[in-house]
Amino acid sequence: MAFAAKTTYGLLALMELAGVQASGERLQVAEIASRQGIPERYLEQMMASLRRAGLLRSSRGPRGGYQLARPAAGINLAEVLECLEGEAALGNAGEEASGSPERQVLQELARSLRQQRLARLQHTSLAELLEQRDALQQAQAMYFI
Repeated sequence: MAFAAKTTYGLLALMELAGVQASGERLQVAEIASRQGIPERYLEQMMASLRRAGLLRSSRGPRGGYQLARPAAGINLAEVLECLEGEAALGNAGEEASGSPERQVLQELARSLRQQRLARLQHTSLAELLEQRDALQQAQAMYFI
């Protein structure tokens, strides 16, 4: 149950913005795209969607760019996934088990997995992803010293 490319790119961009949030810095699409190897035009579309969903703020001009609209700890991954992929991606559909007992068992397993995934996404914030990234960066830096 990996993320779609669109969601992966969106999360990478949001982590970039979360990384500079404390300083109040704004990042432009070109800078984020360059840092993360994301096609710039594709990223522009995602950023517009995230802005419309209230996850980002944007400002125009030479010092313009994007910044998170809320603290990173207040943005959960389920919100991001719903914004970028739609509600269907969260697997909220209430399917009733039907067919043979074997099919019913598999349908119940799939339903349970969707529920666990949604719960994990709802309880994982952008700030937690940033903490994990920082821990990895620190571990890599310690390795090279």
